[in-house]
Amino acid sequence: MWVFDLDGREIGVVGCAVGASFAVLVAEEMFASGCELLVSVTSSGQITSQGAPPYFIVIDRALRDEGTSYHYLPPSDWSAAPERLLSRLDGTFKDGPRVFTGATWTTDAPFRETEVAIAPAQARGILAGEMEAAGLYAFASARGRDVICLAHVTNQMGTIEGDFEKGEANGTSDALAVVSRVVTCLR
Repeated sequence: MWVFDLDGREIGVVGCAVGASFAVLVAEEMFASGCELLVSVTSSGQITSQGAPPYFIVIDRALRDEGTSYHYLPPSDWSAAPERLLSRLDGTFKDGPRVFTGATWTTDAPFRETEVAIAPAQARGILAGEMEAAGLYAFASARGRDVICLAHVTNQMGTIEGDFEKGEANGTSDALAVVSRVVTCLR
């Protein structure tokens, strides 16, 4: 974990925690070590356009199409963000990087993201596909932990030439700006 000061607050960054099972393992360890708020930022693919990437989504709920969330909560279609956190974020992103709020589809197998699978996701109003939010929100709900998941929409599911645009410095500056606002608002 890289620990540093971000706008006067100590934060830690753990890179490459890809997939719900690994992300939840890291989350369990972080909270056992004193973490108070976990902000997950994951790269994701656009399902329902909110404009050209890159942009961010505050994930309010995630379609559970992976296995980890089912170890924390009974079967259901969705894992939801803690409402007490979401309500505090309302209106936080009026300027700066583009940030939307909406649903994502959590899958543990990106090659299942086919046209046949994407069409029903679009019909449900899902904005992006990612690999961690459903598991992290199920963990948060079961353990009473503060977790907010952000999707950094960086591509259009590999459907256009030159896809996977993350922005300046691979999106790091924008991601840190969004994380700083989340932390400032929630802590």
